[in-house]
Amino acid sequence: MTVTDHLTEADIEEFGHELDRIRDEVIANRGESDARYIRRVIAVQRGLEVGGRTVLFVAFLPPAWLAGTAMLATAKILENMEIGHNVLHGQWDWMRDPEIHSTTWEWDSASPAEQWKHSHNYIHHTYTNVLGKDRDIGYSAMRVSPRQPWHPVYLAQPFYNLALAAFFEWGIAIYDAELERAWRGEKSWNETLRQLRGVVRKARRQVVKDYVAFPLLAGPAFLPVLLANLTANAARNIWAHTIIFCGHFPDGAEFFTAEQIEGETRGGWYVRQVLGSANIDGSPFLHIMSGNLSHQIEHHLFPDLPSNRYPELAPRVRDLCQRYGLPYTTGSLIRQTARVWKRIVELALPGPKSQPAGVASARPEPVSAAAV
Repeated sequence: MTVTDHLTEADIEEFGHELDRIRDEVIANRGESDARYIRRVIAVQRGLEVGGRTVLFVAFLPPAWLAGTAMLATAKILENMEIGHNVLHGQWDWMRDPEIHSTTWEWDSASPAEQWKHSHNYIHHTYTNVLGKDRDIGYSAMRVSPRQPWHPVYLAQPFYNLALAAFFEWGIAIYDAELERAWRGEKSWNETLRQLRGVVRKARRQVVKDYVAFPLLAGPAFLPVLLANLTANAARNIWAHTIIFCGHFPDGAEFFTAEQIEGETRGGWYVRQVLGSANIDGSPFLHIMSGNLSHQIEHHLFPDLPSNRYPELAPRVRDLCQRYGLPYTTGSLIRQTARVWKRIVELALPGPKSQPAGVASARPEPVSAAAV
């Protein structure tokens, strides 16, 4: 018994057509107001970063250290979440602005943009929550579905998940190199080493910028500035980890097998995105600071639409799900975080705790995220 058993193949395809119509509407009326939005966010982010780094030149004064660190952390969160993630998705390519384009943007993260785009934009968004295909399920380190075989190493996952949160950008950078595929012989070590060299080059720039250059420029405030950069990066990493995990791993987000998506149609792909994602309820400020990934369902349905449109699309998507009898998983940040940690703790232990319902697959013509 699955949550889609009540839907016919025609229902699933009509669900997809309705979402296509919503997407087409947004594409048709993208314009100057959207462009102003992203340029304004970039201006605010850059202003916060310059202001924070300037204040930190007197970081030996505790109020200046707190203010500068808070400004820098906020700037880093905005750059990664609402700007970098969404620019690299191609959400703003339609502007034809070479400075805000997925082919030219390099973000403030240890992950090289090109490697991240392959692992995230293509693999994750095509095979969302499909076991054995979507490597973002547990990031190859954690058991987040009862369908994943248990291993004694998972007993420690509540603890190493804390470490992953603090060092999230570094974990993702290494993860994008797909080391486990090289160990299994699914990928050449030459290709893996080439990717690792790219990670090292990017990591070197990040380390020099935050932990050498700016602390040295501060002169006598070297140590306070170094600590401020460490704190700002840790805050950004923990926040990104929290938002991303809340969008993918709380109770209510389902997982699928490769067999279930055989012959998957466009409508079936849309249904899987809804069932495999979860939203976070909150204020406009929360949505901006989360990169609008608090609308994870809408992001998975429309990964290349401007993120500022997700809040207006969410009620329409929710209504559509209600009409078709599909769950629309959402909750407060505290509730979703608790659900994530509940799952991580439960599945650290042997034995399944629950069985995901899965999704029925309509058969006619295959489709991938690249076409959406």
